[in-house]
Amino acid sequence: MSQASSHARSDNISLAISAIVMAVFALSLGDALIKYLSADFTLAQIFVLRSALAIPVLVAVLMIRYRDVSLRPVSVGWTTARSLMLGVMWLAYYSALPHVEFSIAAAAFYTLPLFITLFAGLFLGEKVGVQGWVAVCLGFGGVLLILNPQADDFNVYGLLPLLSAVLYAFAMILTRSKCKGESPLVLAISMNVVMLGLGVALTALVWFWPPSAQAVDTYQFLFGPWVPMGAEQWLAMALLAAAIITGGVATAIAYQAGAPSIVATYDFAYLAFVAFWGILFFAEIPETTTIIGMVLIVTAGILAVRR
Repeated sequence: MSQASSHARSDNISLAISAIVMAVFALSLGDALIKYLSADFTLAQIFVLRSALAIPVLVAVLMIRYRDVSLRPVSVGWTTARSLMLGVMWLAYYSALPHVEFSIAAAAFYTLPLFITLFAGLFLGEKVGVQGWVAVCLGFGGVLLILNPQADDFNVYGLLPLLSAVLYAFAMILTRSKCKGESPLVLAISMNVVMLGLGVALTALVWFWPPSAQAVDTYQFLFGPWVPMGAEQWLAMALLAAAIITGGVATAIAYQAGAPSIVATYDFAYLAFVAFWGILFFAEIPETTTIIGMVLIVTAGILAVRR
């Protein structure tokens, strides 16, 4: 009975597509809110409070819905390494948002299927093949169009989403090779515990070794003081926690219910939502070269995941 149910879930393509679209909608909205709130909150405050709200919810779901699953990971070391990579990934990505257009940061980050393709060949021995290399070349061509490194106004912060993509790719390689037997909820809890720890560490660093006033002015999002929490601030933080919980759970459902090659294709809906939030919240109208670069990256990503 359980095998039949599992097989049925794996073939439920409509559920998989609905779940992944819901996931990227929630995650893109959460990321847009973080960019919108970056002038008010500090990154450490977001990491600490968002995870502090998310962890009890995830633990409650695990204890109520999956009582036979232990909170302790099967492989503590590999799960911790994976969580650290994802925590630093979000740290790098969010650090870029106050300085880079939302759509550009998202497009650079969504080179991650290309890095996964490369790393799977390097570390897991998977054959990349002609289609894989074509995808890699197309994707990096799109990145060059978007970041335009020869332009006078080149923004070095645009490289941070690329670093995030590399870290995410490494984390997914670990997920595939070392964390296969872990519960998705346990992995989500571990990631949030690490992000909470990173937020506490960054807060302590600023508290005990205060940066210069110039550094605080320049990097307010990283080094600024925590803002007082009123009703509006707690509502914003609750929305961020809901976004990361919804995104994490819906992503797990999607990849359990459908083939990764199909689900990952719809994962690129994130870029469409980002373009919408960019126009709605920040009046960002992508330039022609940016749109062409995004199309190249999406095409490359679809080639990579369908390979």
